[in-house]
Amino acid sequence: MDAQNDSATSQFLLLGLSEDPDLQPVLFGLFLSMYLVTVLGNLLIILAVSSDSHLHTPMYFFLSNLSFVDICFTSTTVPKMLVNIQAHSKGISYIECLTQVYFLIIFLGMDNFLLTVMAYDRFMAICHPLSYTVIMNLRFCGLLVLMSWLIMFLVSLIDILLMKRLTFSTGTKIPHFFCELAQILNAASSDTLINNIVMYILTALLGMIPMTGILFSYSQIVSSLIRMSSIASKYKAFSTCGSHLCVVSLFYGTVLGVYLSSAVTQASQGSSMASVMYTVVTPMLNPFIYSLRNKDVKGALGRLLSRGASSP
Repeated sequence: MDAQNDSATSQFLLLGLSEDPDLQPVLFGLFLSMYLVTVLGNLLIILAVSSDSHLHTPMYFFLSNLSFVDICFTSTTVPKMLVNIQAHSKGISYIECLTQVYFLIIFLGMDNFLLTVMAYDRFMAICHPLSYTVIMNLRFCGLLVLMSWLIMFLVSLIDILLMKRLTFSTGTKIPHFFCELAQILNAASSDTLINNIVMYILTALLGMIPMTGILFSYSQIVSSLIRMSSIASKYKAFSTCGSHLCVVSLFYGTVLGVYLSSAVTQASQGSSMASVMYTVVTPMLNPFIYSLRNKDVKGALGRLLSRGASSP
């Protein structure tokens, strides 16, 4: 029996990371802990940047946006997983699944774009310091972020509208702990050729263009550093890129690892475990990378926490 796409009672079954009942309490505690750490860590970054005037610069403006997106990103998948474990249920409605896919695409793309504009910000600061404050003004930075949101809203809407034409069998099983676009297309009972073509084209464009921008920015940064005569100047300039390089490596490394492993092997369990890295672990680690490697952020966090401790 085929479920109609507009039926509110249509349900998918999320198989999760493990069907072993003894592992469910462990998974619940582990993912709840990681989710709370992710939300708290990124929220502290946002509060520190907004409350400290020393951090009202383009670099930290983009960082606070990245923290907001990471909170939203992990909130799209983990809470539903926790509810299902607690309720001993695997069900997710058709509407919930489409909503999850829609926002996952948006937030994954926003992570991609924000890392790119952060690389461009470092390129301007190091390679064109005299014109940096003129070009990277608040209006231009806000425009970059707004354009990124608009592009991702449009891209995600295209994918969702194409998904509306598909049909699924009642009780379709998804071998994942969230509704991932590729897994949903594999589970469809109707032809998905157009969906797959559009997905691959958009993924290639949204992956290659930002990655090319990041590689270009850092090639210019390295070229500029080589021309500097002072070792101290080189270290100071490159130290501002250290945290961003760590986050870029973590993000692209985990995402590429997931999709390369899924292309090589059909083991859905391994793909699900790998997906944990970029959907949960990476957003959790980002605040620590920026706070531990950045004196300005550590100072702002210290002042924020001291004010909170001293207030009645």
